[in-house]
Amino acid sequence: MAESEAGSRTAGASEGGGGEEKSLKEKGNEYFKAGNFLKAAALYTQAIKQDPNNPAFYSNRAAAFLQLVKLNKALADAETTIALSPKWEKGYFRKGCILEAMERYDDALTAFQTAVQFNPQSVEVSKKIKRIAQLAKNKKRAQEVENMRSNVDMAKHLDKLKAEMSEKCGSEECWKEMFSFLVETMETAVKSWHETSEVDPRVYFLLDKERTQTEKYAPAVNIDKAFESPHTHSDCFSFLRQYAEDSFSRAACLVSPKSIISYPQVWKGQGLRKWKHGLQDGFFVQFETPVLRRLWFIPSSNEQGQTLCRDPEVLDITAHEVLPRLYKEKLSFS
Repeated sequence: MAESEAGSRTAGASEGGGGEEKSLKEKGNEYFKAGNFLKAAALYTQAIKQDPNNPAFYSNRAAAFLQLVKLNKALADAETTIALSPKWEKGYFRKGCILEAMERYDDALTAFQTAVQFNPQSVEVSKKIKRIAQLAKNKKRAQEVENMRSNVDMAKHLDKLKAEMSEKCGSEECWKEMFSFLVETMETAVKSWHETSEVDPRVYFLLDKERTQTEKYAPAVNIDKAFESPHTHSDCFSFLRQYAEDSFSRAACLVSPKSIISYPQVWKGQGLRKWKHGLQDGFFVQFETPVLRRLWFIPSSNEQGQTLCRDPEVLDITAHEVLPRLYKEKLSFS
């Protein structure tokens, strides 16, 4: 808060020309304590005009400007305080508080660390150092989380699959199209999860540009009822398998949030002992082609108040398949 005395720790600075300046400062302090920061700042300004070399006046006005959220003006007064009295910890303390309000935590920490050098016994400054260090750490982590949320790159996690697809999926054009389809589907799902903490349970199909009747077959099918019971699960699978065949689709990609899968509660009769991800929230991505099948679980967490998808975890599709095989198996595309 504002100084209760004018010359405390001011390296020899004086109030100046008599009782009027002191009166202005004292009146300013009274308004400051009453919460009238605008009036306090005005009185400190008058005092500065009468004695422009008194660091306490600038320090007090900096405190008032801080309360008024006039942060640039407050910072300028703190810098003037330091310039007039470079060994007085109050100037650095003021500067630190203002930089904290600006969320410039690294700079604020430097200011408080300088303040404590001139007054090592200050409990207030020591508390500030501890608080700002944590805020700086939190801000850095929040920025890292935001960068991860904004820069989704699923392709980097699928390099091994790319090599396998190039061997099994025929021409370069064919496997690259399938790979791009998978990456785009996964990245779209991750972005949806980041924005809403949800994904729509759907199966996306890579339709044949030449043979698919696009007016009859859509590139996505909703499966939100598929996991309610063994009956709905079986019906959904039968429909999707026929859909894949009739639409001449080249590949399919299932996306489903873990939370809606009440059936099957366990996979292939192998029980929970095969599940290594506990109760962590997230969603499944199951990729289907006639020559290869893959399954991933993409777990999520909440960090710094933001939903964050973790790296996809490869699952054993023979143990954890969300749907049975959609395409008749082939060894490779011709």
